[in-house]
Amino acid sequence: MGNSSNSLFRGQSLQYLDDKGRLRIPTRFRDVLKKDYTDALVLTTMGDCLVAYPPEIWRKIEDKALGMSQIQPQQRAFMRYFVSSAAVCEFDKQGRIHIPSVLRENVGLEKEAFLAGMLTTFEIWAKSKWDEQLKSSKANFEQIAEEIANFGF
Repeated sequence: MGNSSNSLFRGQSLQYLDDKGRLRIPTRFRDVLKKDYTDALVLTTMGDCLVAYPPEIWRKIEDKALGMSQIQPQQRAFMRYFVSSAAVCEFDKQGRIHIPSVLRENVGLEKEAFLAGMLTTFEIWAKSKWDEQLKSSKANFEQIAEEIANFGF
C-alpha cells in the first residue's frame, strides 16, 4: 500500500446528494480504494471544497501534523482549519458516504456535487463553486501552465 504503482483518482463526475447528505462515490474512485487502500474516506475542508483522502494518505498528514508546534500561530491555524474538520466516512451497502452537515455547510454543498480526481485524493465541490473555479482557472491558464512548466513538464 502507498507506493507509486498505486491506482490513482482520475476524471470528473457529477453526483447528487440525497436528503440525508449521502453521496454515491463513482465506481472508478471506489475501485482505487478497494485495490490499494482501506475502503473508507477521510474528508476535510480545503478552501471552497472538500478533499477526500484514503485513510492511509490521511494518516501520513496526521503523522506530520503531530510534529507541528502547538504555539506557532500559522501551524495552529492549519490544525484548527484543516485537521480539526476531518471526518472519517464509511461506505454504506449502496456505496454512499454520509457527509457531515458541518462539512457540507463549510463548502456550500447542497444537491449537486462535482467530484474531481486529483491523483492520490479527490475533491468534492458544490457544482456552482466548481463552475466558478473552472472559469478562473481557464482565465489564468497560461500563467498556471507557465508555473507548471517549471516542474519539468
